[in-house]
Amino acid sequence: MAVISVRDLTKTYHVGEVDVRALRGVSLEVESGEFVAITGPSGSGKSTMMHILGCLDRPTSGMYELDGRDVSKLSRDELARIRNRKIGFVFQGFNLLPRTTALDNVELPLLYNGAKSLKTSERHRRAMEVLKAVGLEERSHHFPNQLSGGQQQRVAIARALITNPSMVLADEPTGNLDTRTSIEVMDIFQRLNDERGITILLITHEHDIAEYARRLVAFRDGRVLSDQQIARRRSAADELAALPPVDADPIQAGLSDPGQPHQ
Repeated sequence: MAVISVRDLTKTYHVGEVDVRALRGVSLEVESGEFVAITGPSGSGKSTMMHILGCLDRPTSGMYELDGRDVSKLSRDELARIRNRKIGFVFQGFNLLPRTTALDNVELPLLYNGAKSLKTSERHRRAMEVLKAVGLEERSHHFPNQLSGGQQQRVAIARALITNPSMVLADEPTGNLDTRTSIEVMDIFQRLNDERGITILLITHEHDIAEYARRLVAFRDGRVLSDQQIARRRSAADELAALPPVDADPIQAGLSDPGQPHQ
């Protein structure tokens, strides 16, 4: 079943007296449980596409169905409800509240998606469950400035999972991370996709990061340039196993001193 179905999607921005056509008749389907990477150069339309797929923006014309419902012309409030209940977001910049612990950052979406009636203990339980899934349960009471860049991104991933979304949209999630930490983050996405069947859409300009997905959709000039299955995707788990051990590695299982965020 298609979780995403897009037909003849266009998006035009009006900048002064100039019309900027960001999307020019895009059609795309994504099946439930797929892991899709969307790539393209700056200005290709991939970020605009993600904003529309994430119900952060509306198309100028065309149809967008999410889980069989046409969301292309819904009101802002209706889009917000769908966004809060069906979609998890992971961004390049982490977007964590600096004076809030990892646990509280992860719990935040539950306060905005109709789960306010949940007892505090239940919110904590759910947050600890997803923090454990990303290997950070022992860092739950640390603040963002006490976590490395990779750990902050893990908190962001846990936050995206707290509402049990049907899909996760990741926008350049490794952009601020070093090579090893990027592989670790991609290992989490691959495990979420393989073990939990979560649909993942990854936006990236890095071709080597896109190779961790199972399908590659390339954008150029607001159109789909190519759409192909990746015959042999990269295995983040295998690559991590082949890397030399790092003494006091702050990312592995979150057991050692966190160090400073990666730049």
